[in-house]
Amino acid sequence: MTNKRNLTLLTDFYELTMGNGYLENGMGDTICYFDLYFRKIPDNGGFAVMCGLEQVIDYLKNIRFEDDDIEYLRGKGIFSEKFLEYLRGFKFSCDVWAIPEGTPIFPNEPLITVRGPAIQAQFVETMLLLCINHQSLIATKAARIVKAADGRPVMEFGSRRAQGSDGAIYGARAAYIAGCSGTACTISDKLMGTPALGTMAHSWVQMFDTELDAFRAYAKVYPDSCTLLVDTYNVLHSGIPNAITVFRELAAAGHKPAGIRIDSGDITYLSRRARQMLDEAGFPEAKICISNSLDEYIIEDILRQGACIDSFGVGERLITSKSEPVFGGVYKLTGVEKDGVIIPKIKVSENVAKITTPHFKEVWRFYDNRSGKAIADLLTLRDEEIDSTKPYVLFDPEHTYKKKTVTDFTAKRLTKQIFRGGECVYTSPSAGEIKAYCAAQAETLWDEVKRFENPHTYYVDLSEKLWNVKHELLHRMSD
Repeated sequence: MTNKRNLTLLTDFYELTMGNGYLENGMGDTICYFDLYFRKIPDNGGFAVMCGLEQVIDYLKNIRFEDDDIEYLRGKGIFSEKFLEYLRGFKFSCDVWAIPEGTPIFPNEPLITVRGPAIQAQFVETMLLLCINHQSLIATKAARIVKAADGRPVMEFGSRRAQGSDGAIYGARAAYIAGCSGTACTISDKLMGTPALGTMAHSWVQMFDTELDAFRAYAKVYPDSCTLLVDTYNVLHSGIPNAITVFRELAAAGHKPAGIRIDSGDITYLSRRARQMLDEAGFPEAKICISNSLDEYIIEDILRQGACIDSFGVGERLITSKSEPVFGGVYKLTGVEKDGVIIPKIKVSENVAKITTPHFKEVWRFYDNRSGKAIADLLTLRDEEIDSTKPYVLFDPEHTYKKKTVTDFTAKRLTKQIFRGGECVYTSPSAGEIKAYCAAQAETLWDEVKRFENPHTYYVDLSEKLWNVKHELLHRMSD
């Protein structure tokens, strides 16, 4: 999707005050390294899903300060003319690496690394976080809901409850990438190829004199894709009987009815009775779709109770990730170059979780050669190599006595270079291609990592060299 709006000033104001300060202190061209990562998986889950990179790329390709932007900033009265002229001629020239969209991701590993002049690398923070935080959040929630559906299609129905138009459009994209079969959001289909799906609302039924009239009118227009909403008045006493009447008429005319949708009531009971009534009427292939404030826990529960459901429409609790609506990604300085040498930088906090991991890093994923399953991730210095022919000892994230020795494994680099010197060197896959990749990557995770309750903690370790760099800085800070 091409970004038609100029979103350059969608940034925190301090990115500009710092940029002005860097320039005034002769640091504007200092080469810096920043990592974007997150600290906690939403809903206490076992993994998250990387999403939003295509929108990051669109943004970075289109950064430009127009005349009215410069005049606006001049009017603030705090920026030097030298800085305003710098912005007028702004040309993104950074190197960028990222983990591809659809990849399962874990806390504290760099999802995006930016290397470039201090003003530029600092300035892009807000939009990178916005894109990745939002879509990774929705993709992660969608992956949970799709898992709960246990192979049944899940449709994203949340546009009207999304936080703004972009929340609806990009949320639909993220949900589709994470496994949803499609979306009710038409413009997302047009712009990004996420299949648009939908039938009727209760208002359609109410527009006609009778429910049966409404069903017949709809079937006349859409005889080969007729799904009828049966809960406008009474599911069991009018909705399903009237649907069966119309289905018989369709069958007599040589058409195959699609099914029914139920949007309220006791879903388990109603779906089981609906299945019984449709089967007895001779329509065992008619599908039952359920909607109405669903999430992964409700879906899991009603299926466990024996609900007869073929597909789900999930709205507000998906598009807003209602149970935990913040992804919590951060963007931190990890190094500065001096005379071509990287000087690692660290942020220290009394909150141990907020201590950063310094230096220019790579993310590796270890796969077991026998099962093909992912067994751990490893952060290394960028120039390190992993020898898969030798056993490797992985420690828990805190490097305590807990450790895992892996053998017979393959180690793969996760990051791809996206920009080189400000020029994009990466071709974004289509949403459908990313969806297929996401499904394949999810299959590499053990079921213990994917369960909802008390999931197994996936190993994310630091190499010995990186561990030593981090702790040398920590000891230096404490002296």
